[in-house]
Amino acid sequence: MTQAPRQPRRVVITGVGIVSPVGNSVPEAWRSVAAGKSGISEIASFDTEGFPIKIAGEIRDWDATQYFDPKQARHLDRSAQFGMVCASEACADARIGAEFPDAVDPERAGVMVGTGIGGIHTLEQNAEIMRSRGHRRVSPYLIPMLIGNLVPGNISIHHGFKGPTMAHVSACATGAHAIGEAFRTIKWGYADTILAGGCEGAITKLTVAGFANCKALSTANHRGAAACRPFDRERDGFVIAEGGACLVLEELESALRRQANIYGEIVGYGATSDAFHITAPTENGEGLIRAMKIAMEEAEVSPGQIAYINAHGTSTPYNDRTETAAYKIALGSAAGRIPISSTKSMTGHLLGGAGALEAAFCLKAMEESLIPPTINYEFPDPDCDLDYVPNEARRAELPVTLSNAMGFGGQNATLIFSKGDPAWTQQA
Repeated sequence: MTQAPRQPRRVVITGVGIVSPVGNSVPEAWRSVAAGKSGISEIASFDTEGFPIKIAGEIRDWDATQYFDPKQARHLDRSAQFGMVCASEACADARIGAEFPDAVDPERAGVMVGTGIGGIHTLEQNAEIMRSRGHRRVSPYLIPMLIGNLVPGNISIHHGFKGPTMAHVSACATGAHAIGEAFRTIKWGYADTILAGGCEGAITKLTVAGFANCKALSTANHRGAAACRPFDRERDGFVIAEGGACLVLEELESALRRQANIYGEIVGYGATSDAFHITAPTENGEGLIRAMKIAMEEAEVSPGQIAYINAHGTSTPYNDRTETAAYKIALGSAAGRIPISSTKSMTGHLLGGAGALEAAFCLKAMEESLIPPTINYEFPDPDCDLDYVPNEARRAELPVTLSNAMGFGGQNATLIFSKGDPAWTQQA
């Protein structure tokens, strides 16, 4: 049994995987957001007649049998399918897992992939089956398809990872929390490699009705792909989306020993709670302010060193105003100089998958020296007066990036990434 070290270890990212409304691979998704292309359109997965919400960020033409045999596909909820596919892309990118069984010690490799809502497709389908056909026709796979921890469970089974494996659940902060907790687990020596991220497959009648009735979703159906407009004066709610993203986090010496490609280093993580309200943030974003300060302290970076922020940026009236206020307090005079964008303007809001997807975009932004835009920004809001990189991507060197996530219940997560040492790329 390996003892945990007394000294912290450095943690890098060696693999990335994405399934999203703007592309079902890292190259495709990145090309879309770099070009300002939206994945939001009319809902096709169910009949929206009578619903006030008719738009979403859906993954179109999803055929699970492209990735799984038909029997396995039937026994995985849509959210788990997304999680497993982006996990496999990340593992292949890092050259670990099922295709590379000897690359890492399986007992020192874990999985932390969360989902905010879990197997809601499976739940709705089986609730209708029970109502119409009786309890005996409910699937014996209902529970394994429904519970969120079977997402990382199925991933660990497929890739043979036997280390710490769990599903974090913190609403829209889920994916970011999973990455942050994986970082801490490796940093202090309880694992060497962790596949971390989040996924969601919750575009269903019940979920859309629930979010619509609590007035969280945009009703600007007439705007279509332009309905999600973070920080814009005419924003009126978020656009629900589906998909997920996974990162392979690895202890630096292990990554160098394997000559793995290194996207960057995770250097800071902050996690806080507002302790205020079940759905609304505090007026000045006090919890997010503390999360950013904790992450910056751990990363040993000042606000002026942050070159780009991928905002939570949901396009809701409260969030965007609160988040802007939080940046001004946490970052001080640097807030007005730091480019900030919300890629949700293109992807929609992946709920439990959002924080992981946006962390992946931070890594690609550093790699490509390109800041993705906030599209649909037309009407400036005096309460949201920072640099939101409106409508077009921007070239810039990005040595340090920050990604924020906030969830219902007042849960906040901040991740800070560093581009790291150019010599890493030369060794890989």
